Amino acid sequence: MTATRIDGKAVAADLRAEVAAKVARFQRRTGRLPGLTVVLVGDDPASEVYVRNKGIQTREAGMISNEIKLEGNTSQAELLQIVAALNADPTVDGILVQMPLPRQIDTQAIIEAIDPAKDVDGLHPVNAGKLNQGIAALTPCTPLGCMILLERAGVAVAGASAVVIGRSILVGRPVAALLLAAHATVTIAHSRSKDLPAICRQADIVIAAVGKPELVRGDWIKPGAAVIDVGINRVPKDDGKTRLVGDVHFASAAEVAGVITPVPGGVGPMTIACLLQNTLTAACSREKIDPKGL
Repeated sequence: MTATRIDGKAVAADLRAEVAAKVARFQRRTGRLPGLTVVLVGDDPASEVYVRNKGIQTREAGMISNEIKLEGNTSQAELLQIVAALNADPTVDGILVQMPLPRQIDTQAIIEAIDPAKDVDGLHPVNAGKLNQGIAALTPCTPLGCMILLERAGVAVAGASAVVIGRSILVGRPVAALLLAAHATVTIAHSRSKDLPAICRQADIVIAAVGKPELVRGDWIKPGAAVIDVGINRVPKDDGKTRLVGDVHFASAAEVAGVITPVPGGVGPMTIACLLQNTLTAACSREKIDPKGL
């Protein structure tokens, strides 16, 4: 068996186009555009590239994109003041504070300061609590992207046995909640799980989000299973350069799985596309519009 690759770039492009079409209809109904503001503290190169790409794709979707760039020595009090101002700004529908933050800033305090209705990262405890109770809420972008990839690959989630490797608040826990809401039977595995290969072998769906390069091998995969690889790891090559790999050993897993996401080009492109969707959802909520009806 050779697995079918799930083309995350193509799915993300389709989703961005769908969002853009809905943004145009939103503008016709409300007379305004959804607005996203991203706050970047410091000069981390990877964060700067990511923020720049967010801005480009936000504008391409027809939304208002603003960036606030702060020095790396910005205090927590200063950042909290900025968040409070954005919470009160009627032109801002979505607020995203780019992580990681400098050491002097308590990340959780910043997450909790963001208005849950504008929390397009989906990390505020209110949104996390709603998600775990099965109540509609803004959902973390990468887990949402995983679910969209499964749906568009034709994977039947209801009734399936799903294993999530990793229990972070960014991916593992929220994607497990989304799978439960979609009627899967879910196991969350982690660093202390005993006999992880055996746990994975019983799964119809494996979502790997543990941050360990090529941890999941082909002989861990149930024949025909769906494999979603969230990992992005940079490993050395023989020539001294580096290459990107996921948490799944792609070559061996692809020989067994039914469908599989590559790294790069799988889950990664979905993150910004889902951020745009979350921003539109937040704007619709403020205007009391059902985004599904746009």
